Amino acid sequence: MVLHRGPASGEGRRAMRVAFHTLGCKVNQYETEALREKFSRAGHMIVHEDEAADVYVINTCTVTSLADRKSRQFIRRSRKRNPEAVIAVTGCYAQMKPEEVASIEGVEIVAGTDEKSSLLPMIEEYMRNHRGAVAVRPYEELVRYEDLGVIEAMESRSRAFVKIQEGCNRFCSYCVIPYARGNVRSRGESEIEEEVRGLLDRGYREIVLTGINTALYGADRGSLEIDGLLGRLNRLEGNFRIRLSSLEPTVIDRTYVQRLLRYDKLCHHLHLSVQSGSDHVLTAMNRGYSRSDYLDIVNVLREFDPNYGITTDIITGFPSETEEDFLDSVRMVQEAGFSRVHVFKYSAREGTKAARMDAQVPGEVRARRSRLLTEAAERQAERFFERSAGESRQTLFEQEEDGMVSGYTDNYIKVYAPAQNISFDRFYEVKLCRKYKDGMLGEIAGQERKGENNG
Repeated sequence: MVLHRGPASGEGRRAMRVAFHTLGCKVNQYETEALREKFSRAGHMIVHEDEAADVYVINTCTVTSLADRKSRQFIRRSRKRNPEAVIAVTGCYAQMKPEEVASIEGVEIVAGTDEKSSLLPMIEEYMRNHRGAVAVRPYEELVRYEDLGVIEAMESRSRAFVKIQEGCNRFCSYCVIPYARGNVRSRGESEIEEEVRGLLDRGYREIVLTGINTALYGADRGSLEIDGLLGRLNRLEGNFRIRLSSLEPTVIDRTYVQRLLRYDKLCHHLHLSVQSGSDHVLTAMNRGYSRSDYLDIVNVLREFDPNYGITTDIITGFPSETEEDFLDSVRMVQEAGFSRVHVFKYSAREGTKAARMDAQVPGEVRARRSRLLTEAAERQAERFFERSAGESRQTLFEQEEDGMVSGYTDNYIKVYAPAQNISFDRFYEVKLCRKYKDGMLGEIAGQERKGENNG
């Protein structure tokens, strides 16, 4: 639909000061980066989100009610920063509730999740005729892969994200993402390879493949193709590594994961969402796997590398979750040996099956379980760090601050080390010493390995 508002006074401007703000997932971050480049190439000045700007572009999330609230808060904050600014809102919250977003004071443009490429012409048109617009398609019509162009600049000096697919068709009972992002659409392998080659030529040494459900790459073409894509990228020349932002056990199993492990450039880390350790809750969530199915995948990874980094998401307080179900999730944290857990209190999302289920868990119970599960996850992370102490891991440093450099190991431990003429486009062998801040303190073990920098 497209709604228009009445004309406003004032003349359009050719060059604009544009600020961007992103909420939510790595896909949103990637898409915002692509938009920054598109606006910059058109001659507009990109400024920090806390500065006064002519235009604020807000890329929203709607995975929880808190995400909706944060989106509204930043819209209002932008309005206060410059009451004359044009506010353009896109992303999942805009897709799900376009009328609600458009009704917020100051919002002139609302674009759905597959209309981001239209934002620049919509804003420039507004500057000419001062007519606001809402461009949002129903989720059933989200069937094209929107090409936002090849990314040329990233905030990190060593790690770059590459989006490979859009959408999800799994329809977990608690999740609005299939409605916000539409069905699965996969990007062509040649376009992905072109972007990866360009990033490697500019010195990036870690490529993170991201998407709404990366495991479903190729499903719209009749088969799961993440294995083939990894093989194609793994054959590219140069010393670099590939990281998968996430895989879903709703899609892949232990046999599929075993095939992926043969690629030597694939990082020893997977974000593998479990969501619950209870078979009863997993069934109610429509996840399509059991507790034992998940642990089978974990065991494959642990056999390959005892300190393989496995990160996950767990929802607590799902409708009908009993105390025993909750304790199953606590036990899952311990049995899987996660290195990091993102704990979410269940948040009912309008339009999902879970929101209509009986036996909704009271808020105070959800809060208690969330706190206890977070504490259990933190204890498990400490055990993972303790088990890793004394080990040497390949590390890619990303930034320097206060005399220390920080970066990530191949198995996704954040490492801090004293700064000593570190290059951000080279790998280092780092001996892990002990827990430090949100990661571990490390010692750089001599010079980088021969051939690490192929630039």
